[in-house]
Amino acid sequence: MQWVKLLGGLVGAAALLGLGIILGHFAIPKGAEPPAPSVSFAQDLDLEILETVMGQLDASRIRENLRELSREPHLASSPRDEALVQLLLQRWRDPQSGLDSAEASAYEVLLSFPSQEQPNRVAIVGPTGDILFSCRQSEENLTGEQGGPDVVPPYAAYAPSGTPQGLLVYANRGAEEDFKELQTQGIDLNNTIALTRYGGVGRGAKAVNAAKFKVAGVLVYTDPADINDGRSLPNETFPHSWHLPPSGVERGSYYEYFGDPLTPYLPANPSSFRLDPDTVSGFPPIPIQPIGFQDAKVLLCNLQGNSAPDAWQGALGCDYKLGPGFHPDSVFTGSQVNVSVYNRLELRNSSNVLGFIRGAVEPDRYVLYGNHRDSWVHGAVDPSSGTAVLLELSRVLGTLLKKGTWRPRRSVVFASWGAEEFGLIGSTEFTEEFFSKLQERTVAYINVDISVFANATLRAQGTPPVQSVVFSAAKQIPSPGPGSLSIYDNWIRYFNRSSPVYGLVPSLGSLGAGSDYAPFIHFLGISSMDIAYTYDRSKTSARIYPTYHTAFDTFGYVDKFVDPGFRSHQAVAQMAGSVLLRLSDSLFLPLNVSDYTETLQSFLQAAQQYFGALLEQHSISLGPLVTAVEKFEEAAAALSQHISVLQKDTLDPLQVRMLNDQLMLLERTFLNPRAFPEERYYSHVLWAPRTGSVATFPGLANAYFRAMKAGAGSAAWAEVHRQLSIVVAALEGAAATLRPVVNL
Repeated sequence: MQWVKLLGGLVGAAALLGLGIILGHFAIPKGAEPPAPSVSFAQDLDLEILETVMGQLDASRIRENLRELSREPHLASSPRDEALVQLLLQRWRDPQSGLDSAEASAYEVLLSFPSQEQPNRVAIVGPTGDILFSCRQSEENLTGEQGGPDVVPPYAAYAPSGTPQGLLVYANRGAEEDFKELQTQGIDLNNTIALTRYGGVGRGAKAVNAAKFKVAGVLVYTDPADINDGRSLPNETFPHSWHLPPSGVERGSYYEYFGDPLTPYLPANPSSFRLDPDTVSGFPPIPIQPIGFQDAKVLLCNLQGNSAPDAWQGALGCDYKLGPGFHPDSVFTGSQVNVSVYNRLELRNSSNVLGFIRGAVEPDRYVLYGNHRDSWVHGAVDPSSGTAVLLELSRVLGTLLKKGTWRPRRSVVFASWGAEEFGLIGSTEFTEEFFSKLQERTVAYINVDISVFANATLRAQGTPPVQSVVFSAAKQIPSPGPGSLSIYDNWIRYFNRSSPVYGLVPSLGSLGAGSDYAPFIHFLGISSMDIAYTYDRSKTSARIYPTYHTAFDTFGYVDKFVDPGFRSHQAVAQMAGSVLLRLSDSLFLPLNVSDYTETLQSFLQAAQQYFGALLEQHSISLGPLVTAVEKFEEAAAALSQHISVLQKDTLDPLQVRMLNDQLMLLERTFLNPRAFPEERYYSHVLWAPRTGSVATFPGLANAYFRAMKAGAGSAAWAEVHRQLSIVVAALEGAAATLRPVVNL
């Protein structure tokens, strides 16, 4: 891949360091070189440039970007998806507003599609084999955009083929506890079909849990109580409001892991070793199919049996029963439900598109900004709202670059990832292929996937060191809408927390694995963030915007209901642009490592409060953890003080470089690839998946709860001790990284 060469050896600007250090080499043809602004090693964030960028980001251009991006469905590897690859390349190679260079690279990955010859089907089958009722195989064509040949029918990606048939039971959200509750109610789950609703546990987990109880097949629907605030009538839903219409079906990947299923830890190049698809782990073990709540109502409201618990009830207008089977007074009495799934697996080429701006002073330090390109259907919100912002920000920066007005201190890489919807595939393959280079040189990763869920407030997630740069940007940008509040002041009204250091501040959420930041933080240990605008939680209980992953997520939906005027899209572009410039142009990296102290103290206090007593009974002391947290706090405070002193002194290029490397590499010190052998790609000992409700160190918490279930005297307590030692070692390593580099 050519970007290795582009971002890899010596540039003339490196001579300005006066150190003779080989920083990097960008093989950009001299003829394509734009005029270069004057550069010095002390180049710092230019507030005039920042203000210029903020002022030039245009809401109307973002709107037109979105119109074009969402004009047609663009499922991963489809012709329209590849057409958008060419659109991005064209924009990023534009002579007036393009970047230094741009390229596309394809990976050969395993994707899952429904059969065109045999559409998936869900039906109620009478005692004599007659079809008494069939669920819709496509969504209702309400706006003329839901019925085209490129609209993929609703399906569960990676669900196996099969035609199970049995009595229907209602299993709430498909959690393991839900199936246990059905057994407690005396229901024999063997060879049943379980109707579940979205939420609670992941998509694929519903099938995994069901299979443990001998369930033959699973249906999934979105309950209006979970997405529509109870509204379910056609005149209450899209196209009359932003709520999900009755025929709407959420598509999605049901694969347990992320990355290409056949090449874990290897880039999916043609020559790479591939697993046998028949033995790949992580696929649903039994057939599963999503349906709309219009059809779910027919199934659920005709069930017999005990009433479901209050917490399992929804908004379909009937008393939810558990089953098994249909009520004797129903027209479906004695009938079973048949789930026919004919999905197929295919190797397809899926492309990433990368655009590069070479850094003037530190070209071998990269600030990455990315979003995926593929969608399930039109994908106006997910992901095209993010891509529309990406294109506008790169246009503004590219224009300044081509005019010779600006060149960043560090290199900027824009990325459009392929096949994210199938399991973060494009970004994961990229991190696998360039693992070492990215770990050594990447300052931070900025993710803007869905840029606007709704238009009430900012929602930012990230690792603690990025909090300061996000806050700094948010304080300088006006909030969209009436009034004179900044984005920061508006944000704190909706999501806030009490900080022992700063007082009342906005809440920066933590990163899970819901978008392309996952391989960067969990696999590479790169400081990462995700930026979006979202809704007022006091006004809706929706778990996400209502038309998520349906054929109703269209340009018109965004234009009329989500963000009329596109001011929130503009605000996200300004936020992402400000954060990007601060990371790429600031002399000292704006990463505050001391902000990790609050997280560590919080995790420690939770471990002491909830685990301490029982750990002592098993001769496991939290004392080393207390000491390790103290060491980190001291080292972080000392480094912050050192930065303050260095900022006032005559700048020594090597001192600045070393200090920035300490800030950049801190996140890597929390990686331990052997900490979670049961998890794939998860190496970060602070942010790996955590079971239980105690917000503390995940490995320690998971081992503790497993040992609790195993009972006293179990060898599982040895694993608790091991996980404690892993965390202690990581924290001590982090503290050592923050100490003066001359101190080993």
